[in-house]
Amino acid sequence: MSNENKVEVTVHQEPKKGNYYCGDSYFYQETEEEFICALADGLGSGEYALESSQAVMDVIQHHKDNPIDTIIQKCNEALSDKRGAVLGILRINFAEKWYSFTSIGNIGIIMMSSDGKKKRNIPSAGYLSGYPRPYRVTQDELTPNSLFFMFSDGVNERTLSSKTFVSQNLNYIMESFKQQQAKVNDDDTTFIAIKYNGD
Repeated sequence: MSNENKVEVTVHQEPKKGNYYCGDSYFYQETEEEFICALADGLGSGEYALESSQAVMDVIQHHKDNPIDTIIQKCNEALSDKRGAVLGILRINFAEKWYSFTSIGNIGIIMMSSDGKKKRNIPSAGYLSGYPRPYRVTQDELTPNSLFFMFSDGVNERTLSSKTFVSQNLNYIMESFKQQQAKVNDDDTTFIAIKYNGD
């Protein structure tokens, strides 16, 4: 959970069955002005996949205050001599009450408002590998008690359609997710549940 009280975060991560390294990396941080969360999945699995995804997170950590165009450009540069990675970024602006997200490749992002309305990001095709990729940034109004879910392709999306995920309790959501996900585990898995509590 983050140190501030505007946003709660809980994360579940595990490597593909039989692997020591998980090829997914994530980063999140809350400041007075905003919250940012990013998730990358290195191509393939194992140590080299982790190297790629961690290189992306290092870039985001150092350039998190920059515009999204700059961040993605820097991530591409960091992957010019590596395997490549898919990436999702969520940004929440507290003062102006908006959130935005983008994803390149198969990083899933779902937003669920307090009244149960669900919005799913449609990722841009491809992956980051040193070359520019087209992408879309979706921005919308931020409301209290909104839930955001970010996940790599090791997550079975059918699991996320469970009624469990309309709960406002992140621990309950995560425990339910882990019980259902335990039946799958055929890829690196990262599932991040985020709740915006409001001011």
